[in-house]
Amino acid sequence: MANTGLWVFGYGSLMWNPGFVYKERRIATLSGFHRSFCMRSIHHRGTEEEPGLVLALDLAEGARCHGLAFYVEDEHVTETLRVLRERELISSAYLEAELPISLDTGQNVQAVTYIIDPDHVQYCGNLPLEEQAQIIAKAVGGRGPNTEYLYNTASHLEELGVRDADLAWLTDRVRALSA
Repeated sequence: MANTGLWVFGYGSLMWNPGFVYKERRIATLSGFHRSFCMRSIHHRGTEEEPGLVLALDLAEGARCHGLAFYVEDEHVTETLRVLRERELISSAYLEAELPISLDTGQNVQAVTYIIDPDHVQYCGNLPLEEQAQIIAKAVGGRGPNTEYLYNTASHLEELGVRDADLAWLTDRVRALSA
C-alpha cells in the first residue's frame, strides 16, 4: 500500500466502535505496550465521584498488544483525526502517538494510537485484578456501564482469536459480581 492515508491502532473500544470511515481493517500487533485497565474513567465509563476504568496502552518492556489497525484513506484523514482527538483526548490522560505496528500480512506501518500518560492523575497502573473487577462491576458513565465496555472488548478480541488472560479473568469475575 502506498504511503498515503493513515493507519489507526485500536486495542479497546475502537475495535468495536471505531466511529470513523475506514477502507481496511487488519489484526495488528504493537510492541512495547500492554493493554491494561490503568486509566480511571470520569467521563465515558464512570464519573468524577465514582470513576470507572478504561483500557489504555501502558509501556512495559517486552510487552506486545494485539488489536486492530484501520486504514483511513486521504480524504477521511482530517475528519478521522478530529473525531479521535475529541473522543480520546477528552481529559488529556491519553497521549497521541505515532508508533510502528505489525499487520497480520507481515507489513510494518506507522499508526496513530493513544497511550496512557503515566504522570496523569487518572493513571492507576498495577491495580490488582480483583480491585479492577470491583470497580468495573459498579461504574456507569456517559457512554454507559463499565461492564459493557469490558464485555464488548473481550468478545471482540475473542472473535479475532486474540487471547487476553487478564480480560478473560475480569470478564468471568465481573459477571459473577453482577449476577
